[in-house]
This record gives sequence, C-alpha cells and structure tokens, in this order.
Amino acid sequence: MLNRIVLIGRLTRDPELRFTSSGNAVGNFTLAVDRPFTNRQGEKETDFIRVVVWRKLAEVCANNLNKGRLVAVDGRLQIRSYEGQDGAQRRIAEVVADTVRFLDRPKESEGDFEYSQEQEVDQEVEISEDDLPF
Repeated sequence: MLNRIVLIGRLTRDPELRFTSSGNAVGNFTLAVDRPFTNRQGEKETDFIRVVVWRKLAEVCANNLNKGRLVAVDGRLQIRSYEGQDGAQRRIAEVVADTVRFLDRPKESEGDFEYSQEQEVDQEVEISEDDLPF
C-alpha cells in the first residue's frame, strides 16, 4: 500500500511552532496550491492544504519560512478526528511532511535549501494523542 503526497505551493502565513508535553517540536502551515485547470468561468482555483511537520523539520521550517514562500512538500495524507471546543467531533485532512524543499530564495540570502526528516538520527519516536497540541 502507498500513501504519498507531493505538493508545490506558497505558504498562506508564517508557520506555527509548538512543543508537545514530551518536548517534541511540531509545526504547521497552510499551502496554497493552484489547480492545473480552470473552472467554467475560466478562473484558476486554489486548494488550501494544511501541512504538519515534526521535530527538527518543524524547527527548520519555523525559523526559515514565512508567508508567501514557495515550497515543495513530500509526505503522507493523514485523516484524524478531534473534539472541537463545542464538543462536536470533527475530522481533518492534513499532510504530514517528510521533506520540505525551499524553492525560492529568501530576500536576505542565496541558494535553495532542503531538509529531510530522514537525515535525523532518532526518527522512531512514539507520539500519543496526548502529545498533539491541537
């Protein structure tokens, strides 16, 4: 079985960074991804896709990305349920990123940058529902 997602889009706002109760960094941001076709009115539509990054990747994204930056994300689709503030059960689809590649240059530096979770030594960390900050 295969669950793989590859996206290229622009951040709609600066990444958010939080830490779980066990000290793991977790971040999220939303990508605006244009559809490759137009609708009946001849307009391009855009999907807004939530991306979650963990550990060192979360810290790298929070420290180096901001609204409007162009990135490529490689990861997996995750559907999870949570209880909203009103007590109702909700479901959310999000991409859990393994790799984030910066495709444009920040105004103050040169070159592109790629960081992959696979480069980390300690990847096998159990994450419980209590560790999720949202």
